[in-house]
Amino acid sequence: MGGGCTRRSLPPRPIRPDLPQEPVIRFSVTIVLILVLSAVGLTYEIAAGRVLAPFFGTSLLTWTTVIATVLGGFSLGSALGGIVAERPRAKALRDVRTALVATAVLMAVSPTLLGIVHASGARGTGGMMLSVILVFFPASVCVTIPSPLLAKLAIEARPGREGSSLGFVLAAGSVGAILGAVLAGFVTLPLIGATATFAVCGAAALLCLPFLRGADRGTPGVTIAAAGFVAFAGIAGNPACQYESGLSCLHVSQRGPEVRLISDGTIQAAEIVGPETEGVDQVDLALSYTDWLWARMNRDLAQDASVLFIGGGGYSLPTKLLSSRPAARAVAVEIDPLVTEVVRRHMPRASEMIERTGFVAPADADEDGRLRIVHADGRVFLNETEGRFDAAVMDAFSSGSVPAHLVTVETFARLRQIVDGPVYVNLLDAPDGPLARGVQAILRDVYPHVLAVRGEVNARGRTNVLFAASPSPLATLPPGPDGYAPAQIADARAFTDDRGWVGHR
Repeated sequence: MGGGCTRRSLPPRPIRPDLPQEPVIRFSVTIVLILVLSAVGLTYEIAAGRVLAPFFGTSLLTWTTVIATVLGGFSLGSALGGIVAERPRAKALRDVRTALVATAVLMAVSPTLLGIVHASGARGTGGMMLSVILVFFPASVCVTIPSPLLAKLAIEARPGREGSSLGFVLAAGSVGAILGAVLAGFVTLPLIGATATFAVCGAAALLCLPFLRGADRGTPGVTIAAAGFVAFAGIAGNPACQYESGLSCLHVSQRGPEVRLISDGTIQAAEIVGPETEGVDQVDLALSYTDWLWARMNRDLAQDASVLFIGGGGYSLPTKLLSSRPAARAVAVEIDPLVTEVVRRHMPRASEMIERTGFVAPADADEDGRLRIVHADGRVFLNETEGRFDAAVMDAFSSGSVPAHLVTVETFARLRQIVDGPVYVNLLDAPDGPLARGVQAILRDVYPHVLAVRGEVNARGRTNVLFAASPSPLATLPPGPDGYAPAQIADARAFTDDRGWVGHR
């Protein structure tokens, strides 16, 4: 045989007990931390969309921008976190702790930063996109940086079971995201509001710090200061909304004798109050578009008309109808019970009418009364109701526009089945904007007689565009409110459930 050398394997090098070993975090702890941080990230994302509404409204564009920005932050954070995870363990843990402190501060300060950016002149779609990126992108990056290291620690904690460990890591991220979405939509935003929700997100990030063993604790004063700042932001920060639910961000303002209900930055209703208007039988409508709608209703409807209102708002038109026609009846469908509660607190004419003649009933109730208030989605009510009406008013808004599912051919075809007389529609759009065009196309498809008017155009190029559509000819009205004139609206495609209005949700 040849005289080659034979290589002998060397025995493993003994572990030196006097040398520091890399810290090990228990597998269960890493999974819980991943779950918590995933929940924080999704809660933050949904709260971002909510707090944005008072400044830029709630639309398909705002939600698309928020989702894209936050997901972009998550992506960059994961990439940076992967680089951090490859560093020596003590340094990696120190960097992760720094990222969590930054997460807490950035999340807690988000509403204040948004207000500053808006006050600096951010407006329109471009201003909205810039605001979202400046305010919400940094925290989205920081909250994701710890995840790669936690995933690495979870896999290392179970040698020989890397596959199942990775599966648990991915599952924890998904479950945390689900939990965060549920908490934001059903718990924190409706109960404590957006500002406090951001503070809670920051506090949850700080609570992860004690579980990151093995790193030096850094400067305790920094962590304590961050915790104090988060607590201050949650307690002393200005709420984004005067009244808030999962559906609405409401403010009430009074200018002289006029009380205004503002939802997501858009005036939803107004009422004139004062000694000269005491008594619900004297109801003065404060908004010009309601004057036109009432003039139309007053001309078209009988004294004992039954009218369906999709969108309660300030209940101004139902109040005017019932005060003017003692034999009339109304059903008002309002998706958010908070709107009704705020109206009862701050708008005395409507509140008095609700107290005198109104009652809240389920959508499928068969009680009869002068004013039945149903807290439900307008489209769901239309699909399920077995009632019949003499007329309907479509005046439902989500921020500055009509919800897309309420302006489709299918919606108005259902209205035609249950409403024997005219349907009145209020929109906010440009005088010949895409929403107005689509709704006119719908009404012309469903009704033989359609007319449209518009009010004065505001500084943003928008106005109230009002429609009346009927199975029978509509009588000519005397001159209406100042500034309202026939609208010239171009032909367009009618919106459907499949291809609907994309400007707002």
